[in-house]
Amino acid sequence: MTHLVAGLGNPGLRYELSRHNAGFMVVDHLGDELRASYWRDAGGARIAEVLLGEEAVVLAKPQTFMNVSGRSVATLVEAYEVPMERLIVVHDDIDLLEGTIRVKQGGGHGGHKGLRSLHERLESGDYLRVRIGVGRPPGRQDPADYVLEPMSAAAADAMGQAVLLGTRAVLHIIEHGVDSAMNEFNSQEPLLPGDGPA
Repeated sequence: MTHLVAGLGNPGLRYELSRHNAGFMVVDHLGDELRASYWRDAGGARIAEVLLGEEAVVLAKPQTFMNVSGRSVATLVEAYEVPMERLIVVHDDIDLLEGTIRVKQGGGHGGHKGLRSLHERLESGDYLRVRIGVGRPPGRQDPADYVLEPMSAAAADAMGQAVLLGTRAVLHIIEHGVDSAMNEFNSQEPLLPGDGPA
C-alpha cells in the first residue's frame, strides 16, 4: 500500500522562497534523499514515485495554489487508493517557532487555507501532518503577507533547519509510524547552525 506525502505550497518563482512553500521544500528534500530521478505531472501536481526500503511512496507538490490544494491531493488519494493513515501532509505553521516542527494526527485546519481545502475535498481531517514552524509575523503585519514574502537570511536559515527536521520526521513516520514520530520529534528544539548534514 502506498504512502502519499503531499507538501503544500504555491507554484512559480514568485513564491519559491516564501514561508508558505515549506511543504514544497520538504518534498524536494525528500526527493533528493530518496533519489527521485523522474518527476511528472499527475492529478494537478508534480509527483515522483520512490521507494523507502520496500515501502512505495508518492511525493507530491500540488500545482493548484495553496487555497485549492485539496483538489489535487484528493485526486491523488483516489488514484493511489491511499488511506488517511498513509497520507502525510507537510505545511507551514505560524503557531510554531521558526526552526521547529511538530508531527500530528488529525485535527482541525486552524484557519490554514491549504488544510481547509483538504478538509473540504477529503471530507476528513484524519490525515497525518508534519507542521513546519515559521513563527508569527512581527508587529501588526498581515499573516498572509508574512508567509508569502521573501525570507531574510536569518529566516531562511531557520527554515533550512526545519526542512531537515521535517524530512527526517516524514521518513520516520513511514518507517516507524506516527506515534513513534511524535515521541521522537515533538519535543525537539530547533537545530543549531552547523547541525545536521552539510
